[in-house]
Amino acid sequence: MELPHMRLINTNITNFDYVVNVEDDQSWSLPLYKALLQGHWETVEAIIKQEKEAITARLTAFAETPLLVAVKGGQRLPFIKKLVDFMPPEARALTDYFGNTGLHAVAVLGNVPAAKLLVRKNQELPNIWNIDGSLPIHLAAMRGHRDMTLYLFSVTREDEYSNPSKDESWCGAYEFRNKCWILWDRKLFSDMLVLAEILDLALHLLEHNPKLAWQDTSPLDLMAEEPSAFLSGAHLTIWQNLIYSLPPLKRIRHRKFMHHQALQLVKCVCSEIKSLDNTKANSILTGPFLLGAQNGINEIVKEILESFPHAITFLDEENHSVFHLAVMYRHEKIFKIVHQQSGQYKMSLSLLLDNRRNNILHLVGYKACHDRLDLNPGAVLQMQRELQWYREVEKFVLPQERKSKNSDGKTPLTIFNEEHREMAAYETQWIISMATSCTVAASLIATVAFAAAITVPGGNHTDGGKPTDGLPIFSNRNSFIAFAVGDSLALLSSITTVISFLSIFTTRYAVNDFLYSLPNRLIIGLISLFLSVAFLMIAFSSTIYLVIAQKNSLILIPIIILTCVPVTLFTYLQLPPLLNMIKSTHGPSIFG
Repeated sequence: MELPHMRLINTNITNFDYVVNVEDDQSWSLPLYKALLQGHWETVEAIIKQEKEAITARLTAFAETPLLVAVKGGQRLPFIKKLVDFMPPEARALTDYFGNTGLHAVAVLGNVPAAKLLVRKNQELPNIWNIDGSLPIHLAAMRGHRDMTLYLFSVTREDEYSNPSKDESWCGAYEFRNKCWILWDRKLFSDMLVLAEILDLALHLLEHNPKLAWQDTSPLDLMAEEPSAFLSGAHLTIWQNLIYSLPPLKRIRHRKFMHHQALQLVKCVCSEIKSLDNTKANSILTGPFLLGAQNGINEIVKEILESFPHAITFLDEENHSVFHLAVMYRHEKIFKIVHQQSGQYKMSLSLLLDNRRNNILHLVGYKACHDRLDLNPGAVLQMQRELQWYREVEKFVLPQERKSKNSDGKTPLTIFNEEHREMAAYETQWIISMATSCTVAASLIATVAFAAAITVPGGNHTDGGKPTDGLPIFSNRNSFIAFAVGDSLALLSSITTVISFLSIFTTRYAVNDFLYSLPNRLIIGLISLFLSVAFLMIAFSSTIYLVIAQKNSLILIPIIILTCVPVTLFTYLQLPPLLNMIKSTHGPSIFG
């Protein structure tokens, strides 16, 4: 079988400028191929000892050698080592139809021990490019193999490409100065430095070649597209924030390190761009500054503003400033940073109109994008958050701007009401559904608590005329007092829950009700429901102790554990949204 002749362009591969012949006409090729895939070394050894050319044969339509087949088949290091030992030195650098060596295949799999073995046998392997213009390090980085990428970085040759008279246009996105043979293509750089989370390597490259901060594609452009590389883009919940603050956890420590390296990379790039003239610096910074604001990356916006205060005046093609973008995408921290550093530009930016003659209040009237609404963990009621944004931004505009019309003839309030009509209807149904469910749960708790109060544990004295007649038998015990208090508070809390949620059914559900009225009723109802569950568990535990555990104290431990389960589960599931609701309703303002 023959494959078309192909010459590798822009690579240093010299062993593949010929027609590739696949050994499908040999009787040993198929058994060898199967043995390589299945890891049968005895069969492989017998064939390559008998047929000398088998060790360099092309076994597939893609001209894969036995080494490539074994690596892609997932064979372990001892198998690969035996195979490599049979190969002559020049055969270890043989490539397939796409210019991939065995090291390319190992890099894709992230098999570091196998990579070390191959490099030990042939130190030129890390420097061989395939026909797509990728070194093994590129493939390792694109697949997120951090350890493999760092190892290949240490063994890939440092190319010198410093002749200024030589035409460099052929190398496209490649940087061959110092250790910058790394492909700084937009997608590959993103895969290398974000997916592979090797930002420390990016920082190392940047320190050795400062021109990478502004030549071709700036790292800032790429970092502005990766919010997850920064702490501000992590969108941590309450529990995740708590875990994030724990230093001993290895996974958390690694994430913190990545966030720190991302910030250091931004600082380093901004420091290098300072040496450029204003025109060049502006052309480099405008894109990442506005994109960082759009994606809510506080670190990028803050660092650029500290290094280049005039960046506050940057505008995009729609005539949106960083103020507008912060409002449109509901990034309160970005808005706060810009507000604090805008100085004399604050008023002029708030009065700026975009291409559709929308002022900043018009823009906050439009509904935030769905991605931003889904990612915001701080607002259980999105309608409440949207109202808070509108009220806060309203403070920054002149009175006449509140009634100004855009090119469609609409005022900010008109836009807000039109855009949020569906959201208000959806959240109305959500609140009613939640109130219904919680009312049913609270009613059941009230029923159980009331029944327990009538039929106390252990029963009552029936002494016939004695002073203790009719009193509970266990009334003089502390555990009975705990039962009585817990049961009474459970009944009162559950009734409070029912009343609170019933009041939700009678509200008029006006837009302004989502700001304080409805959230307050939800807060009261959820708190009282939580308390009723907790007090009911106390009453239940006290009853079990009175009836059973006094005679067998060992049973007390599982009772306590089981009693904590529903309370803990309720806390884990309902406490974060409840705290967020309290913070959103009664905490500081969005920009406070």
